[in-house]
Amino acid sequence: MSSRRRRSGSAPSTGPFPIDTGTASFDPVPGDPAAFVLTVNGVPSSPYAPADPGRLDFEYMRWLIAGIDSGLPVTSRPTLRALHVGGAACALPRRIAADRPGSRQTVAEVDAALATWVRAHLDLPRSPAVAIRAAEGGAELARQREDSLDLVVRDAFSGDVTPPQLQSPEWFASAARALGAHGLYCANVADTAGRAALRAEAEGLRGCFPHLAAITGGGRLAGRAHGNVVVLAAHAPLDPADIARRARAEGCAVPTVHGRRTLLRACGLSG
Repeated sequence: MSSRRRRSGSAPSTGPFPIDTGTASFDPVPGDPAAFVLTVNGVPSSPYAPADPGRLDFEYMRWLIAGIDSGLPVTSRPTLRALHVGGAACALPRRIAADRPGSRQTVAEVDAALATWVRAHLDLPRSPAVAIRAAEGGAELARQREDSLDLVVRDAFSGDVTPPQLQSPEWFASAARALGAHGLYCANVADTAGRAALRAEAEGLRGCFPHLAAITGGGRLAGRAHGNVVVLAAHAPLDPADIARRARAEGCAVPTVHGRRTLLRACGLSG
């Protein structure tokens, strides 16, 4: 497929294709000819709207962009230095590139065949606006220099579980080191009723960042048996009310943003 066709808003052929870790599939959303979903090993992993880079059809991605735009306002940070761990169809980097031209983003995707397919078939900004590296996310974060990034986003799973190396003490320490005093860490956590994944995230972050927040889709923190929670961490204060306002502006019906104390208490943690 030519780059000219991709820029016109066309999408690549749909259906399954082999990747290094198994099988992916790129499929239209029923009833919506403008939208597609990339599924990786049976898990819906990324939306894709060929004609609209600003469109984020997964609610948790709208929570992410609300947190990013609040913690790193466009008015003071018109461009970002970002590392995304976990890429899929690169919906979030594509949105940031559209909102903040001149940003320099790296996407670390552990599945090299998937990374190659995405770069070849989807309409993504070229490097350095969006550079895709076939790399393990923990190693890619560890190689970043101190104070070299404005944003770290972790949205990577093995099946529907966060790989343990992406919730290790080394991972959180690397994130705190690479992010400057005003940088922002964001993670998509697939939480369960036992809150094990959310607890591991909060426990790892609380000693590395003084400010934490969590975004959920209802009034209770992780009240569903299984669902997404977006966790934010920063060296500078976070504004839960502003994050919630921005999430509503993105079309999220009932976003709830919890501060550090509520998040840690919900996870049975102190500090």
